[in-house]
Amino acid sequence: MTTEHTWISTPLTPGLLRGALDVERTERGLLPHRLPARARAQNSDGQLAMVEAQPSGVRLAFRTRATVVELDTLPTKRAYAGVPDRSDGTYDLLVDGVLVRQGSVSGGDVLTIDMASGSFDRTPGAPGTLRFADLPGAMKDVEIWLPHDETTELLALRADAPVEPAADHGRPIWLHHGSSISHGSAAASPTTIWPARAAALGGAELINLGFGGGALLDPFTARAMRDTPADLLSVKIGINIVNYDAMRLRAFGPAVHGFLDTLREGHPTAPLLVVSPILCPIHEDTPGPGAPDLATLAEGQLKFRAMGDPAERAYGKLTLNVIRAELARIVAERAADDPHLHYLDGRELYGEADFAELPLPDDIHPDAAAHQRIGARFADLAFGSGRPFAPARRRATERAG
Repeated sequence: MTTEHTWISTPLTPGLLRGALDVERTERGLLPHRLPARARAQNSDGQLAMVEAQPSGVRLAFRTRATVVELDTLPTKRAYAGVPDRSDGTYDLLVDGVLVRQGSVSGGDVLTIDMASGSFDRTPGAPGTLRFADLPGAMKDVEIWLPHDETTELLALRADAPVEPAADHGRPIWLHHGSSISHGSAAASPTTIWPARAAALGGAELINLGFGGGALLDPFTARAMRDTPADLLSVKIGINIVNYDAMRLRAFGPAVHGFLDTLREGHPTAPLLVVSPILCPIHEDTPGPGAPDLATLAEGQLKFRAMGDPAERAYGKLTLNVIRAELARIVAERAADDPHLHYLDGRELYGEADFAELPLPDDIHPDAAAHQRIGARFADLAFGSGRPFAPARRRATERAG
Protein backbone atom coordinates (compact mmCIF):
# COMPACT_ATOMS: atom_id res chain seq x y z
CA MET A 1 0.00 0.00 0.00
CA THR A 2 1.28 3.50 -0.84
CA THR A 3 1.64 6.22 1.85
CA GLU A 4 1.54 9.55 -0.03
CA HIS A 5 -2.17 10.05 0.69
CA THR A 6 -4.25 10.62 3.79
CA TRP A 7 -6.36 7.51 3.60
CA ILE A 8 -9.94 7.25 4.75
CA SER A 9 -11.05 3.66 5.31
CA THR A 10 -14.70 2.94 4.55
CA PRO A 11 -16.33 -0.08 6.20
CA LEU A 12 -17.42 -2.59 3.59
CA THR A 13 -21.16 -3.09 4.02
CA PRO A 14 -23.90 -4.66 1.87
CA GLY A 15 -25.18 -1.13 1.21
CA LEU A 16 -22.16 -0.48 -1.02
CA LEU A 17 -22.96 -3.47 -3.24
CA ARG A 18 -25.28 -3.80 -6.22
CA GLY A 19 -26.19 -7.06 -7.97
CA ALA A 20 -25.74 -9.45 -5.02
CA LEU A 21 -28.68 -11.29 -3.45
CA ASP A 22 -26.76 -12.05 -0.26
CA VAL A 23 -23.51 -11.05 1.42
CA GLU A 24 -21.63 -13.45 3.69
CA ARG A 25 -19.46 -12.01 6.45
CA THR A 26 -16.23 -13.99 6.55
CA GLU A 27 -13.36 -13.84 9.04
CA ARG A 28 -11.67 -11.19 6.90
CA GLY A 29 -14.39 -9.36 4.99
CA LEU A 30 -17.43 -9.78 2.75
CA LEU A 31 -18.16 -12.48 0.19
CA PRO A 32 -20.94 -11.56 -2.27
CA HIS A 33 -23.36 -14.31 -3.27
CA ARG A 34 -25.82 -14.39 -6.15
CA LEU A 35 -28.10 -16.89 -4.42
CA PRO A 36 -29.55 -16.33 -0.94
CA ALA A 37 -28.54 -18.53 1.98
CA ARG A 38 -31.78 -20.55 1.84
CA ALA A 39 -31.16 -21.49 -1.79
CA ARG A 40 -27.52 -22.33 -1.13
CA ALA A 41 -28.60 -24.65 1.68
CA GLN A 42 -30.78 -26.60 -0.75
CA ASN A 43 -27.99 -27.00 -3.31
CA SER A 44 -25.62 -29.97 -3.23
CA ASP A 45 -23.82 -29.33 -6.53
CA GLY A 46 -20.23 -28.10 -6.24
CA GLN A 47 -20.32 -26.46 -9.66
CA LEU A 48 -23.27 -24.26 -8.75
CA ALA A 49 -21.77 -23.49 -5.33
CA MET A 50 -18.65 -22.23 -7.09
CA VAL A 51 -20.31 -20.13 -9.78
CA GLU A 52 -22.99 -18.45 -7.66
CA ALA A 53 -20.13 -17.02 -5.55
CA GLN A 54 -18.44 -15.63 -8.66
CA PRO A 55 -19.71 -12.03 -8.71
CA SER A 56 -20.96 -11.68 -12.29
CA GLY A 57 -22.78 -8.34 -12.42
CA VAL A 58 -21.85 -7.47 -8.83
CA ARG A 59 -20.31 -4.07 -8.27
CA LEU A 60 -19.37 -1.62 -5.54
CA ALA A 61 -21.33 1.60 -6.12
CA PHE A 62 -20.53 4.83 -4.26
CA ARG A 63 -20.16 8.62 -4.54
CA THR A 64 -16.91 10.35 -3.73
CA ARG A 65 -14.50 13.17 -4.57
CA ALA A 66 -11.58 10.78 -4.19
CA THR A 67 -8.80 10.83 -6.76
CA VAL A 68 -7.33 7.54 -5.55
CA VAL A 69 -9.22 4.42 -4.50
CA GLU A 70 -7.76 1.14 -3.22
CA LEU A 71 -9.59 -2.14 -2.70
CA ASP A 72 -8.07 -5.17 -0.94
CA THR A 73 -9.48 -8.50 -2.08
CA LEU A 74 -8.83 -12.21 -1.81
CA PRO A 75 -9.61 -13.74 -5.21
CA THR A 76 -10.10 -17.41 -5.96
CA LYS A 77 -8.73 -18.14 -9.41
CA ARG A 78 -9.50 -21.19 -11.53
CA ALA A 79 -6.94 -23.28 -13.39
CA TYR A 80 -7.60 -26.28 -15.62
CA ALA A 81 -5.17 -29.17 -15.71
CA GLY A 82 -3.53 -29.45 -19.11
CA VAL A 83 -4.80 -26.06 -20.32
CA PRO A 84 -2.78 -22.80 -20.39
CA ASP A 85 -3.24 -20.63 -17.31
CA ARG A 86 -6.12 -18.18 -17.31
CA SER A 87 -5.49 -14.45 -17.02
CA ASP A 88 -6.20 -12.73 -13.74
CA GLY A 89 -9.78 -11.52 -13.43
CA THR A 90 -10.55 -7.98 -14.60
CA TYR A 91 -12.09 -5.21 -12.49
CA ASP A 92 -13.85 -2.42 -14.40
CA LEU A 93 -13.98 1.09 -12.92
CA LEU A 94 -16.82 3.31 -14.13
CA VAL A 95 -17.07 7.03 -13.39
CA ASP A 96 -20.54 8.48 -13.98
CA GLY A 97 -21.37 5.41 -16.04
CA VAL A 98 -18.27 5.54 -18.27
CA LEU A 99 -15.52 2.91 -18.20
CA VAL A 100 -12.29 4.77 -17.36
CA ARG A 101 -9.96 2.18 -15.80
CA GLN A 102 -9.37 -1.55 -15.58
CA GLY A 103 -7.22 -3.55 -13.21
CA SER A 104 -6.49 -6.97 -11.73
CA VAL A 105 -5.41 -8.46 -8.42
CA SER A 106 -2.59 -10.97 -8.44
CA GLY A 107 -2.21 -13.77 -5.93
CA GLY A 108 -5.15 -15.29 -4.14
CA ASP A 109 -6.30 -18.88 -3.82
CA VAL A 110 -6.11 -21.17 -6.86
CA LEU A 111 -8.69 -23.87 -7.60
CA THR A 112 -7.20 -26.39 -10.05
CA ILE A 113 -9.82 -28.44 -11.90
CA ASP A 114 -9.12 -31.67 -13.78
CA MET A 115 -11.75 -31.80 -16.54
CA ALA A 116 -10.89 -35.39 -17.40
CA SER A 117 -11.47 -36.79 -13.90
CA GLY A 118 -13.74 -34.12 -12.41
CA SER A 119 -11.44 -33.67 -9.42
CA PHE A 120 -10.17 -30.37 -8.04
CA ASP A 121 -7.51 -29.10 -5.67
CA ARG A 122 -7.32 -25.76 -3.82
CA THR A 123 -4.02 -23.97 -3.14
CA PRO A 124 -4.26 -21.07 -0.65
CA GLY A 125 -2.72 -17.72 -1.52
CA ALA A 126 -2.35 -14.16 -0.28
CA PRO A 127 -4.72 -11.20 -0.73
CA GLY A 128 -3.89 -8.40 -3.15
CA THR A 129 -4.66 -4.73 -3.69
CA LEU A 130 -6.43 -3.06 -6.59
CA ARG A 131 -5.48 0.64 -7.06
CA PHE A 132 -7.12 3.27 -9.23
CA ALA A 133 -5.38 6.67 -9.27
CA ASP A 134 -5.66 10.03 -11.04
CA LEU A 135 -9.46 10.10 -10.90
CA PRO A 136 -11.26 13.43 -11.37
CA GLY A 137 -11.59 15.34 -8.10
CA ALA A 138 -15.21 16.41 -8.54
CA MET A 139 -18.09 14.59 -6.82
CA LYS A 140 -18.90 11.57 -8.97
CA ASP A 141 -20.60 8.19 -9.10
CA VAL A 142 -18.05 5.38 -9.00
CA GLU A 143 -18.69 1.72 -9.72
CA ILE A 144 -16.11 -1.04 -9.37
CA TRP A 145 -17.41 -4.11 -11.21
CA LEU A 146 -15.90 -7.25 -9.74
CA PRO A 147 -14.45 -10.00 -11.99
CA HIS A 148 -17.38 -11.93 -13.39
CA ASP A 149 -15.67 -15.32 -13.23
CA GLU A 150 -13.39 -15.04 -10.21
CA THR A 151 -14.69 -15.48 -6.65
CA THR A 152 -13.83 -12.26 -4.84
CA GLU A 153 -13.76 -11.76 -1.09
CA LEU A 154 -13.79 -8.03 -0.26
CA LEU A 155 -11.40 -7.11 2.57
CA ALA A 156 -10.91 -3.32 2.75
CA LEU A 157 -11.78 -0.11 0.89
CA ARG A 158 -9.66 3.04 1.13
CA ALA A 159 -9.79 6.42 -0.60
CA ASP A 160 -8.31 9.89 -0.21
CA ALA A 161 -11.78 11.40 0.35
CA PRO A 162 -14.99 10.25 2.05
CA VAL A 163 -17.08 7.58 0.34
CA GLU A 164 -20.87 7.26 0.59
CA PRO A 165 -23.28 4.74 -0.96
CA ALA A 166 -24.53 5.66 -4.42
CA ALA A 167 -27.98 7.16 -4.73
CA ASP A 168 -30.87 5.33 -6.36
CA HIS A 169 -31.16 6.76 -9.88
CA GLY A 170 -34.57 5.25 -10.45
CA ARG A 171 -33.52 2.88 -13.21
CA PRO A 172 -35.64 -0.27 -13.57
CA ILE A 173 -34.20 -3.39 -11.96
CA TRP A 174 -33.69 -6.18 -14.50
CA LEU A 175 -33.41 -9.67 -12.99
CA HIS A 176 -31.97 -12.21 -15.43
CA HIS A 177 -31.25 -15.94 -15.13
CA GLY A 178 -29.29 -18.08 -17.56
CA SER A 179 -26.29 -20.35 -18.12
CA SER A 180 -22.54 -19.75 -18.43
CA ILE A 181 -23.22 -17.64 -21.51
CA SER A 182 -25.25 -15.25 -19.36
CA HIS A 183 -22.64 -15.61 -16.61
CA GLY A 184 -20.12 -14.18 -19.08
CA SER A 185 -17.88 -17.10 -20.02
CA ALA A 186 -15.20 -15.90 -22.50
CA ALA A 187 -16.22 -12.23 -22.20
CA ALA A 188 -13.38 -9.73 -21.89
CA SER A 189 -14.45 -8.00 -18.66
CA PRO A 190 -17.39 -7.73 -16.25
CA THR A 191 -19.10 -4.81 -18.02
CA THR A 192 -18.79 -6.51 -21.42
CA ILE A 193 -20.65 -9.72 -20.59
CA TRP A 194 -23.75 -9.58 -22.75
CA PRO A 195 -26.29 -8.93 -19.92
CA ALA A 196 -24.19 -6.01 -18.60
CA ARG A 197 -23.87 -4.59 -22.12
CA ALA A 198 -27.64 -4.91 -22.65
CA ALA A 199 -28.41 -3.33 -19.26
CA ALA A 200 -26.16 -0.35 -20.01
CA LEU A 201 -27.79 0.20 -23.40
CA GLY A 202 -31.28 -0.32 -21.98
CA GLY A 203 -30.81 1.93 -18.95
CA ALA A 204 -31.46 -0.84 -16.42
CA GLU A 205 -29.90 -1.97 -13.13
CA LEU A 206 -28.75 -5.56 -13.67
CA ILE A 207 -29.04 -8.43 -11.23
CA ASN A 208 -27.40 -11.30 -13.07
CA LEU A 209 -28.27 -14.85 -12.06
CA GLY A 210 -26.37 -16.35 -14.97
CA PHE A 211 -24.71 -19.46 -13.51
CA GLY A 212 -22.10 -21.46 -15.42
CA GLY A 213 -23.58 -24.94 -15.72
CA GLY A 214 -26.41 -23.96 -13.39
CA ALA A 215 -29.46 -23.03 -15.49
CA LEU A 216 -31.38 -26.22 -14.75
CA LEU A 217 -34.82 -24.91 -13.73
CA ASP A 218 -33.93 -25.40 -10.07
CA PRO A 219 -36.91 -24.54 -7.84
CA PHE A 220 -34.66 -22.74 -5.34
CA THR A 221 -33.49 -20.39 -8.12
CA ALA A 222 -37.09 -19.69 -9.08
CA ARG A 223 -37.93 -18.90 -5.44
CA ALA A 224 -34.89 -16.60 -5.18
CA MET A 225 -36.13 -14.71 -8.25
CA ARG A 226 -39.68 -14.65 -6.89
CA ASP A 227 -38.49 -13.01 -3.68
CA THR A 228 -36.15 -10.46 -5.31
CA PRO A 229 -37.63 -7.01 -6.04
CA ALA A 230 -37.45 -6.42 -9.80
CA ASP A 231 -39.22 -4.51 -12.55
CA LEU A 232 -38.18 -6.72 -15.48
CA LEU A 233 -37.46 -10.45 -15.62
CA SER A 234 -35.92 -12.78 -18.15
CA VAL A 235 -34.96 -16.44 -18.14
CA LYS A 236 -32.72 -18.02 -20.76
CA ILE A 237 -33.39 -21.75 -20.80
CA GLY A 238 -31.94 -24.69 -22.68
CA ILE A 239 -28.24 -25.24 -23.17
CA ASN A 240 -27.55 -26.64 -19.68
CA ILE A 241 -30.64 -28.85 -19.82
CA VAL A 242 -29.21 -30.42 -22.98
CA ASN A 243 -25.51 -30.61 -22.20
CA TYR A 244 -26.19 -32.08 -18.75
CA ASP A 245 -28.78 -34.44 -20.26
CA ALA A 246 -30.80 -33.34 -17.23
CA MET A 247 -34.32 -34.32 -18.27
CA ARG A 248 -36.50 -35.52 -21.11
CA LEU A 249 -39.37 -33.78 -22.83
CA ARG A 250 -41.97 -35.25 -20.46
CA ALA A 251 -40.28 -33.58 -17.46
CA PHE A 252 -39.11 -30.43 -19.25
CA GLY A 253 -42.50 -28.89 -20.02
CA PRO A 254 -43.90 -29.17 -16.48
CA ALA A 255 -40.59 -27.92 -15.06
CA VAL A 256 -40.80 -24.79 -17.23
CA HIS A 257 -44.41 -24.22 -16.14
CA GLY A 258 -43.44 -24.65 -12.50
CA PHE A 259 -40.53 -22.21 -12.81
CA LEU A 260 -42.73 -19.57 -14.47
CA ASP A 261 -45.54 -20.14 -11.95
CA THR A 262 -43.11 -19.44 -9.12
CA LEU A 263 -41.84 -16.24 -10.77
CA ARG A 264 -45.41 -15.04 -11.20
CA GLU A 265 -46.12 -15.56 -7.48
CA GLY A 266 -43.76 -12.67 -6.73
CA HIS A 267 -44.01 -10.68 -9.96
CA PRO A 268 -47.57 -11.19 -11.25
CA THR A 269 -47.55 -8.47 -13.93
CA ALA A 270 -43.89 -7.60 -14.53
CA PRO A 271 -42.66 -8.02 -18.11
CA LEU A 272 -41.24 -11.55 -18.28
CA LEU A 273 -39.18 -12.63 -21.27
CA VAL A 274 -38.44 -16.32 -21.94
CA VAL A 275 -35.34 -16.68 -24.13
CA SER A 276 -34.45 -19.91 -25.90
CA PRO A 277 -30.85 -20.96 -26.64
CA ILE A 278 -28.55 -19.18 -29.04
CA LEU A 279 -27.22 -21.27 -31.91
CA CYS A 280 -24.90 -24.08 -30.81
CA PRO A 281 -24.33 -26.46 -33.74
CA ILE A 282 -23.13 -29.44 -31.72
CA HIS A 283 -26.46 -29.60 -29.86
CA GLU A 284 -28.96 -28.28 -32.39
CA ASP A 285 -30.17 -31.78 -33.26
CA THR A 286 -27.90 -33.97 -31.15
CA PRO A 287 -28.84 -34.62 -27.51
CA GLY A 288 -26.47 -34.45 -24.61
CA PRO A 289 -24.67 -35.06 -22.53
CA GLY A 290 -21.92 -32.72 -23.59
CA ALA A 291 -18.37 -33.48 -22.53
CA PRO A 292 -14.87 -32.05 -22.89
CA ASP A 293 -13.13 -33.28 -26.01
CA LEU A 294 -10.18 -35.10 -24.47
CA ALA A 295 -8.29 -35.11 -27.77
CA THR A 296 -8.19 -31.30 -27.93
CA LEU A 297 -7.66 -31.09 -24.16
CA ALA A 298 -4.48 -33.13 -24.57
CA GLU A 299 -3.32 -30.43 -27.00
CA GLY A 300 -3.97 -27.68 -24.46
CA GLN A 301 -7.28 -26.51 -25.93
CA LEU A 302 -10.66 -26.92 -24.27
CA LYS A 303 -13.50 -27.88 -26.61
CA PHE A 304 -16.79 -29.69 -26.08
CA ARG A 305 -18.65 -32.33 -28.05
CA ALA A 306 -22.14 -33.80 -27.97
CA MET A 307 -22.28 -37.40 -26.75
CA GLY A 308 -25.92 -38.25 -27.47
CA ASP A 309 -27.56 -40.01 -30.40
CA PRO A 310 -29.96 -37.99 -32.60
CA ALA A 311 -32.19 -41.08 -32.89
CA GLU A 312 -32.94 -40.77 -29.17
CA ARG A 313 -35.12 -37.73 -29.83
CA ALA A 314 -37.87 -40.26 -30.53
CA TYR A 315 -37.68 -41.27 -26.86
CA GLY A 316 -37.92 -37.74 -25.52
CA LYS A 317 -34.24 -36.77 -25.47
CA LEU A 318 -33.82 -33.01 -25.69
CA THR A 319 -31.94 -30.98 -28.27
CA LEU A 320 -31.86 -27.22 -28.69
CA ASN A 321 -34.39 -27.33 -31.52
CA VAL A 322 -36.75 -29.46 -29.43
CA ILE A 323 -36.41 -27.02 -26.53
CA ARG A 324 -37.07 -23.98 -28.72
CA ALA A 325 -40.27 -25.52 -30.06
CA GLU A 326 -41.46 -26.45 -26.56
CA LEU A 327 -40.67 -23.03 -25.09
CA ALA A 328 -42.46 -21.25 -27.94
CA ARG A 329 -45.49 -23.48 -27.40
CA ILE A 330 -45.57 -22.96 -23.65
CA VAL A 331 -45.23 -19.19 -23.87
CA ALA A 332 -47.90 -18.94 -26.58
CA GLU A 333 -50.35 -20.92 -24.46
CA ARG A 334 -49.64 -19.04 -21.23
CA ALA A 335 -49.69 -15.63 -22.94
CA ALA A 336 -53.42 -16.04 -23.56
CA ASP A 337 -53.87 -15.38 -19.83
CA ASP A 338 -50.60 -13.53 -19.22
CA PRO A 339 -50.20 -10.61 -21.65
CA HIS A 340 -46.91 -9.58 -20.03
CA LEU A 341 -45.20 -12.87 -20.92
CA HIS A 342 -43.03 -12.86 -24.06
CA TYR A 343 -40.78 -15.23 -26.02
CA LEU A 344 -37.48 -14.53 -27.81
CA ASP A 345 -35.79 -17.09 -30.05
CA GLY A 346 -32.13 -17.07 -29.01
CA ARG A 347 -31.01 -17.38 -32.62
CA GLU A 348 -32.08 -13.76 -33.06
CA LEU A 349 -29.24 -12.93 -30.68
CA TYR A 350 -26.70 -15.29 -32.27
CA GLY A 351 -27.55 -17.38 -35.31
CA GLU A 352 -26.00 -19.08 -38.31
CA ALA A 353 -24.57 -15.91 -39.87
CA ASP A 354 -22.99 -14.98 -36.55
CA PHE A 355 -21.50 -18.45 -36.15
CA ALA A 356 -19.92 -18.14 -39.61
CA GLU A 357 -18.33 -14.81 -38.65
CA LEU A 358 -17.70 -15.35 -34.93
CA PRO A 359 -17.56 -19.12 -34.31
CA LEU A 360 -17.80 -20.49 -30.78
CA PRO A 361 -14.15 -21.05 -29.74
CA ASP A 362 -14.92 -24.11 -27.60
CA ASP A 363 -18.09 -25.06 -29.53
CA ILE A 364 -20.32 -23.86 -26.64
CA HIS A 365 -19.47 -20.30 -25.55
CA PRO A 366 -19.43 -17.05 -27.55
CA ASP A 367 -16.20 -15.06 -27.58
CA ALA A 368 -15.75 -11.47 -26.38
CA ALA A 369 -16.86 -9.90 -29.67
CA ALA A 370 -19.96 -12.09 -29.78
CA HIS A 371 -20.86 -11.05 -26.22
CA GLN A 372 -20.88 -7.43 -27.37
CA ARG A 373 -23.07 -8.30 -30.33
CA ILE A 374 -25.52 -10.37 -28.27
CA GLY A 375 -25.80 -7.60 -25.69
CA ALA A 376 -26.55 -4.96 -28.31
CA ARG A 377 -29.13 -7.17 -29.99
CA PHE A 378 -30.84 -8.01 -26.71
CA ALA A 379 -31.01 -4.30 -25.87
CA ASP A 380 -32.80 -3.67 -29.16
CA LEU A 381 -35.09 -6.72 -29.01
CA ALA A 382 -36.00 -6.30 -25.33
CA PHE A 383 -35.63 -2.60 -24.50
CA GLY A 384 -36.29 -1.06 -27.93
CA SER A 385 -39.44 0.79 -28.90
CA GLY A 386 -42.49 -1.46 -28.72
CA ARG A 387 -40.44 -4.32 -27.20
CA PRO A 388 -41.27 -6.14 -23.92
CA PHE A 389 -38.98 -4.01 -21.72
CA ALA A 390 -39.63 -0.66 -23.49
CA PRO A 391 -40.44 2.20 -21.07
CA ALA A 392 -43.89 2.80 -22.60
CA ARG A 393 -44.82 -0.86 -22.20
CA ARG A 394 -43.48 -0.88 -18.64
CA ARG A 395 -45.67 2.08 -17.72
CA ALA A 396 -48.69 0.35 -19.24
CA THR A 397 -47.87 -2.78 -17.25
CA GLU A 398 -47.58 -0.76 -14.01
CA ARG A 399 -50.99 0.83 -14.64
CA ALA A 400 -52.51 -2.59 -15.33
CA GLY A 401 -50.98 -4.01 -12.15
